[in-house]
Amino acid sequence: MAGGAAAVFTAVAAAPAGAAENGISFSRVTVNKGKAVVVGVANEVEVPASFRMTAERYWDSAHVYLYRGSTSSSNELWHSLLVSSDCDSGTRGACDFTETLTIDPAHGDFGNEYAGAWKVAGRAYLAGDAEDTDAQNLTVHVKRNSHLTVNASPEPVAKGRTITVTGKITRANWDTNKYAGYGGRHVNLQFKPAGATSFTTVKMVYADSAGGLRTTVKADRTGTWRWAYYGNSTTGVSYAPGDHVVVQ
Repeated sequence: MAGGAAAVFTAVAAAPAGAAENGISFSRVTVNKGKAVVVGVANEVEVPASFRMTAERYWDSAHVYLYRGSTSSSNELWHSLLVSSDCDSGTRGACDFTETLTIDPAHGDFGNEYAGAWKVAGRAYLAGDAEDTDAQNLTVHVKRNSHLTVNASPEPVAKGRTITVTGKITRANWDTNKYAGYGGRHVNLQFKPAGATSFTTVKMVYADSAGGLRTTVKADRTGTWRWAYYGNSTTGVSYAPGDHVVVQ
């Protein structure tokens, strides 16, 4: 890996040789700027990462990755890696790396069981075919994307009359590569008056078994209605685009 150039790795679950002590240490490790990684059903997700590796031995390449279990298992989550460094390979000392870790929901081995918490490790390939794998004190949550729709009617509406707000919450199913209704979720109905800059929660509604949402409110003033879902340990946050209703 030449300084400033990039090295590409492609794999699904490359099994490491173990966490041997080879004079390698990782520091300043960040993955996705500390945020959860949210994945849909079709598009690859590029996860930014960076780290510093300090080496007492000559090295060929290095990267960080997500794993479950132990660093000696093959339970890893990455489909390709693009890594660049400010150092030349075959050197020693401290080097800073930037990386793009790609997750592909369309990959045949990717399924719903991959949602949840993953740990982070750094791996270096050394001269002479040696390898060093070190666990980091970091956790990254990988989440299934969620979607919300909304419809508020009638439009326009007379002041004091009833508005019916409907919608649906769905989330990515990585086993089928489709979105499916996410039933039983606790979803907030929010309103932003005309001229305001932020939404306020009006009430909380539970989705039915198919993910359907329905409630009624009194027409008080003109503004925009939307549904908001704040996610959980396996599912991402989502907001409906909003439906503007004029109150006459």
